[in-house]
Amino acid sequence: MRCCAISRNAIWRLPTSASVTEPSASGKPSVKSILKQSTSALDKIPKSVQPSAKSLIHDIYRAETEKDARTAYQRFQDRYKAKYPKAVENLMKDEASLFTFYLYPAEHGQHIRSTSVIESAFATVRLRTAKRRGQGTMATTLAMVFKLAERAQKRWRRLRGYKLIPKSLNGINFINRTEKILAA
Repeated sequence: MRCCAISRNAIWRLPTSASVTEPSASGKPSVKSILKQSTSALDKIPKSVQPSAKSLIHDIYRAETEKDARTAYQRFQDRYKAKYPKAVENLMKDEASLFTFYLYPAEHGQHIRSTSVIESAFATVRLRTAKRRGQGTMATTLAMVFKLAERAQKRWRRLRGYKLIPKSLNGINFINRTEKILAA
C-alpha cells in the first residue's frame, strides 16, 4: 500500500519529457513527451519531406539555450507554414510546452527526453499483472505489485543529477538548464 502512495504523491510530479500540461506541486509546469509532439506534427507532412522537418524539430529540443530553441522553432514555422499548416499548427498549440525543458537542470535532460520514465520503470509490474487473470482480492494484488516493484528496483539506475530533484520539486528556478541565482 505504501508503494502506491509514493508513486501517486512523488513520482507524478517529476518531469517525463518536455512539454507543459499543468503546473506541478513545485509550481513549475509538468512535461509531456517531445516524441509524441514531434511525431504528431510529422504525421501531417508527406514522407518525402519528413527527414528535413524532423531535423528542424530535433534542433528545437537539442539547442543549448531557450533562445536557440526558439530560433529553430521559428525556422520550422517559416519553412513549413505555407505548405503544411496543420503540422505547424500542431506544434504551435504546444509551443509553450516545447520550451519547458529549459526550466529543469541540464543533468535531467537525458531523462526528460525519454518517452516514459515511469512507464518503463513499472513495465515489470504491468507485464506480470496483465498475464495473471483474476488477481484475487485488492490486498493480494497490492502485495503482488509491491513485491514486483521491490524486485524490479534492484535493476533501476540512479537518475543523473538526482541531488537536484529536491530543488526542482521545491520550485528552484533554472534558466537554460542552469540554476538561477538571485542577487542579494
